[in-house]
Amino acid sequence: MKKLLILIVAGALYLHFYPNEELNTWLSEQKTMALETFSDATDTKVRLKADKIYQDLQQNFAQFTPKEEAYVAEITASRKSVKEFYNKYCSSQKQTPKLHHENVKRVCQVINKYSSLL
Repeated sequence: MKKLLILIVAGALYLHFYPNEELNTWLSEQKTMALETFSDATDTKVRLKADKIYQDLQQNFAQFTPKEEAYVAEITASRKSVKEFYNKYCSSQKQTPKLHHENVKRVCQVINKYSSLL
């Protein structure tokens, strides 16, 4: 038992003072995977359905081109893609080449209504 304890302490000291980049990357990946698993397991399911944003935007599709409509459909395919779009274009006020700047404002306004549920 004493030898096992010495071996564990020696391994911990080695990893502390001589870090291995591959090991650190692997540990980081494992930590991320564990956090995502715990997050999914403890999710309250009180979330926004992504198609609700698409339904709210349908009344404005007269101002959208067919390519822009397809892009909006792509954005609203999942909560994750809506959240990515919101963080990338709505929060930072950036422009996307796939949507006219007025249409970006419309999409961001609709997403802002539901931002607490993302």
